[in-house]
Amino acid sequence: MSTNTDLAKMFHTMATILEIKGENAFKISANTKVARALEDMVEDVGELDDITSISGIGKSSAKKIQQYTKTGKMYDYDELVKSIPSGLLDIMNVQGIGAKTVRRLWKEIDVVDIQTLKEAITDGRLESLPRMGAKTIQNISESIEFLASNADRTRIGIALPIASRLINHLKTIKGVTKITFAGSLRRGMETIGDIDILASTSDESLLAKQFCEMQDVEKILAQGKTKCSVRLNAGMQVDLRIVDKDKFGAALLYFTGSKEHNITLRERAISQKKKLNEYGLSPSNISCTEEAIYADLELPWIPPEIREDHGEFSVSKSHSLITISDICSDLHCHTTASDGHMSIEELGKMGMQLGYHTIAVTDHSQAQGQANGLKPDRLRRQIDSIHEINESMQGITILAGSEVDILPDGTLDFDDELLEMLDIVVASPHAALQQKTAEATKRLLAAIEHPLVHIIGHPTGRIINKRKGLELDIPSIVAAAAEHQTALELNSNSHRLDLRDTHVRATCDGNAFLAINTDSHHPEDFDQLQFGILTARRGWATPRDCINCMKHDELQTWLCRNC
Repeated sequence: MSTNTDLAKMFHTMATILEIKGENAFKISANTKVARALEDMVEDVGELDDITSISGIGKSSAKKIQQYTKTGKMYDYDELVKSIPSGLLDIMNVQGIGAKTVRRLWKEIDVVDIQTLKEAITDGRLESLPRMGAKTIQNISESIEFLASNADRTRIGIALPIASRLINHLKTIKGVTKITFAGSLRRGMETIGDIDILASTSDESLLAKQFCEMQDVEKILAQGKTKCSVRLNAGMQVDLRIVDKDKFGAALLYFTGSKEHNITLRERAISQKKKLNEYGLSPSNISCTEEAIYADLELPWIPPEIREDHGEFSVSKSHSLITISDICSDLHCHTTASDGHMSIEELGKMGMQLGYHTIAVTDHSQAQGQANGLKPDRLRRQIDSIHEINESMQGITILAGSEVDILPDGTLDFDDELLEMLDIVVASPHAALQQKTAEATKRLLAAIEHPLVHIIGHPTGRIINKRKGLELDIPSIVAAAAEHQTALELNSNSHRLDLRDTHVRATCDGNAFLAINTDSHHPEDFDQLQFGILTARRGWATPRDCINCMKHDELQTWLCRNC
């Protein structure tokens, strides 16, 4: 629900501002709890008669929520945002800087935004603060550069829901016969510049008018008969192109791209003495659909995700890319034992609801203290609980696992005696994510070669638009993974999408196994699978490349490969 999402972001922001201002921990925690409660909700909070019936939401917060759902404004939020320089929230995106540090920067050396932070690095003021050594400052500088290089791109996890919501609204407008999104969003890229929407309608003026008058629109950039551009409150630009319905297929092909793919298509058309552009393929009497255009050019239909001119024109019809319906299991999930919001039973029921035959409990290991990571005794007790619940719950297998930290030296966070008690081990890097390539690769190779490790979780540890993560020797990682039958994870969370598409392609080409997991902490996180699948498709992954597509007994056999 967009209202829930918007409100959750506001309460998270209020918690952050309160922490920056040094307010008491109770206020900060209360706002965070409300945000998480809203994220967990399936129903629209605006439809509830008694908001306080939701655990974590008290009377004061309920009044703020009601004010927003009725007026579109939350005055306490507006006042709180005004109480600090707005640029301080941007500084929170810099890797390695938390709210307490932001407060010190603000109060002690007058840093109020990214620009003044850069100036403080240059003139030496940052170095004057305690615990701001040369290495820390270097890391901050690199993070600022990384943020700047990605400033104009929006994560697909934000862009796709926005585009879907807009299209669901626009397709209800009288006269609209066809409408969809195109561009990099349709190709499933991890970050998006602008949202491109393509439509056919019998009333161009009405569609253009209502597009520009949508509730989300902050500013109209251009308004014409067949093309309109707006900027949304969320900051994204959306372009609407209106085309004749008999030219829709050609226009969809053209505006989906990529540019390189389109150039190769046009060159192929020219070689056959034909002409291809956004209006159609000529001379031809075919129905102008994408499929028909590819067929007329003697090509199979090429899925949008691989239209990058990276060999797709020689793809075999038998190369069927993976789809969501191919996924039979999720092997990386968290419960309330660490930092998740589902019990073991709730996780099992969610797996059944999704039609999975297997789901794995993989809570954090002891090194992740901030995520309530499990120490050995707690993990042993959890293993017993999982096995007991698994025996009593019919219709799904619940695996007892752990997301075990790969420590900076390549050793694992638990000893082998404890790891042997687990059904599945997901080994992930969480700390020291700025290691040099040789050191980082050696670290992951040690985990890949460990006979008790099944999956390497989010191998680079990157956060899109925020943290670059480990820069690994991917060919060496893939070769070792193939040799030891250790799966490399494509973490579907749109903040991560790690492995990235090019790494997925290398994994599949190198005959190593891929694991596509959601890393779910909340029930709605399972919806993130769609982003993992898009990325997998961009990497040419098929069901046979992915362990999550294995049938139950095949997966069990693979899990016990070193037993």
